[in-house]
Amino acid sequence: MTVWEELKARGLIAQVTDEEEIKKMVNEGKATFYIGFDPTADSLHVGHFMALCLMKRLQMAGNRPIALLGGGTGMIGDPSGRTDMRQMMTRETIQHNIDCFKKQMERFIDFSEGKALMVNNADWLMDLNYVELLRDVGACFSVNRMLAAECYKQRMERGLSFLEFNYMIMQSYDFYMLYQKYGCSMQFGGDDQWSNMLGGTELIRRKLGKDAYAMTITLLLNSEGKKMGKTQSGAVWLDPNKTSPFDFYQYWRNVDDADVIKCMRLLTFLPLEQIDEMAQWEGSQLNKAKEILAYELTNLVHGEEEARKAQEGAKALFAGGADTENMPSTELTDEDFQDGAIDLISMLVKTGLVPSRSEGRRAIEQGGVSVDGEKITDIRHTVSKDAIPEKGLVLKRGKKKFHKVLTK
Repeated sequence: MTVWEELKARGLIAQVTDEEEIKKMVNEGKATFYIGFDPTADSLHVGHFMALCLMKRLQMAGNRPIALLGGGTGMIGDPSGRTDMRQMMTRETIQHNIDCFKKQMERFIDFSEGKALMVNNADWLMDLNYVELLRDVGACFSVNRMLAAECYKQRMERGLSFLEFNYMIMQSYDFYMLYQKYGCSMQFGGDDQWSNMLGGTELIRRKLGKDAYAMTITLLLNSEGKKMGKTQSGAVWLDPNKTSPFDFYQYWRNVDDADVIKCMRLLTFLPLEQIDEMAQWEGSQLNKAKEILAYELTNLVHGEEEARKAQEGAKALFAGGADTENMPSTELTDEDFQDGAIDLISMLVKTGLVPSRSEGRRAIEQGGVSVDGEKITDIRHTVSKDAIPEKGLVLKRGKKKFHKVLTK
C-alpha cells in the first residue's frame, strides 16, 4: 500500500485538487506542504492532534512539513465554524501561546536541518502596507465569491466584522508567501478551510501565472477532529498541566463504541491490518480495543512511562483496587478551608471535575458524586481537613472520572 493509499484508507482525505499529481509527489516523498496553527490558547488540543499525526506520517515517508504558526492571522481570528467573533488577543499573549505550541510540536515533528520548518506568518503579515495589499492582492479576490463561501455564509445573519472578512485574504497570502520562500506547493487543512485554501491556490496562479504549481488538500478535521476532544469540562489538551496523562488516557478509554476503530485509523500508527482485525471485535473485546487506543495515544503525546502509569492506575481503579498512586491529584492549602472544612462543590471545582459551581450542584443532586466510595447527594456537604487521610481521599464524578485530594 502506498502512502497516499494509506491516507485514504485511514479516512484522512476529504477533498483534493489535482489528485494524480498530489499522489505522485506524496508517494515519492517530494512534497513540501504546510498546515497552519493559530495560537488561540497556550496549548494544542486534540483537535490539532490529527494534523500533527498527518505531518508525522508524511515526514516519515520523506516529505517536508511546514508548521505555520499564526502570529499574524491570530491578530484577526478565523470566522470558520464560529457563531461570534473571537476575543482579540494581545501580541504578548499570542507570542506566549506560540512559544507553548513550539515545545509541543517538537514532540511529534523532527525539525532538524532540512526535515521540517516552523515559521511564523507574522514575519510577513505584520509588515504589510494596507494600500499596497489592496492593490496587489485585493484585486485578485471577488467579494461575490467570498460571500458565497460557507465560512462567511454561516455568519452573515449574526454579523460578520470587516476584521474577520479579511481572514481569507490573509490565509491565502500565507500560501503565496510559503510558495515563493520555501517552494511549498501543497496545503492541508480542515474541511471548514476549503474556501480559504482555494483562495490561496487561486492567488498563486493569478500572481505567478498558470504554470505556478499549487495544490490543496482538506482533511476531515472539522467534522471529525473538532468533534474529538470536547468534554463537559471543555477541551482535551496536549499540555499535561491542563489535561493530565491519566485524564487524557481516560478520555480515549471512554470513547463511544462506534468511534473507537475510526479513532484508531485516524490517530494511531498501528498497521491497518491490525486495526481491521479489531474492527471485527464485539462486546467486551471493544473494551480491550479502547485500552489499546488510549495507551497508543497517551504514549504518542506523553511518552511510554506516563502511558504505562495511566493504564495501570485506570486498571487498578476499575478493578476495585486501592492503588491511587497514578491518579491525578490536587493538594489543598489552608486557604481552601474555612473553619477547618471545605464544601464538596468547592472540591469539585478545585479538582477540575466540574467547570463551575452550578455544574457541581447539578452533579451532586443527580447522584453522580462520591467521596471515598460514599455517594453524596447533599449539596451542603462539607469535608473537614482532619478527615482527609495522609494518602488522600478519592473524589469521583460519574462512573469514570476520579481525582485524589490531598492536604499539606
